[in-house]
Amino acid sequence: MAKKNVNEMSFLDHLEDLRWHLIRIVTAVVICGTIAFCFPSVLFDNILFAPQKMNFPTYQWLCQMSQFFGLDDMSFCADSFPFIIQNREMAGQFSIHIWTSIYAGFIVAFPYVVYQLWRFISPGLTSKERRTSTGFIIISSLLFFMGVLFGYYIITPLSINFLGTYSVSSEVSNEIDISSYIGLIRASVLASGIIFELPILIYFLTKVGLVTPQFLKKYRKFALVIVLILSAVITPPDVASQIIVAIPVLILYEVSIHISRIVVKNENKKRKKNVRTS
Repeated sequence: MAKKNVNEMSFLDHLEDLRWHLIRIVTAVVICGTIAFCFPSVLFDNILFAPQKMNFPTYQWLCQMSQFFGLDDMSFCADSFPFIIQNREMAGQFSIHIWTSIYAGFIVAFPYVVYQLWRFISPGLTSKERRTSTGFIIISSLLFFMGVLFGYYIITPLSINFLGTYSVSSEVSNEIDISSYIGLIRASVLASGIIFELPILIYFLTKVGLVTPQFLKKYRKFALVIVLILSAVITPPDVASQIIVAIPVLILYEVSIHISRIVVKNENKKRKKNVRTS
């Protein structure tokens, strides 16, 4: 049966169309998650447990930087972290295995997720806008994966190094539950991936007229405060870590202003062209 024109579709038709796109998304995530589930040694030993070992690339780089600047804090150059990861629930490891595989499936399938969401909204766009779908999928996926890598190689090691070595007393040993450890990595990675989608969000908000370049520039100072607060939430409470996280987010904000300016410029050209032809 041929698909109805978007102008002929009722509200229930749109819901039915959305349902099938969501089914395809869930199917893709489940397939990728199942593949991740079948390789626990790669998922856990090589990826998730790597940041709690001192041979992780980020720690080696930070150790070299500490030695270069002659800093007294040499925690990045230690032989190992003073904590162990444990499981305290009967079904804890199995539950962690399943949910971590699902999150891994979502990350891997993200380009397909974006593609299905784009297919749902594309009938309401012009033919020129639909032709840019390939670029949109590539850019949004690239930004997401950049955010995931930033969260994995920057935020996660900084958080583990600070929280894993923090101690209120020598009488207390750190025996971290696996759900807490995995939750820290999951939150850091996904939060960074979503934050790096800021230019895409600004693009659509500008398209619908909710924000303008003037608005973004006017409230740049407020954005700086929000970014610093956000950095303080997702990173350890030290200034260096917050600055490391804040810098790329501020760069993304400036890029978003430029994108908003381009969108407004194109919309003005389109409006003038329509006035001439009418």
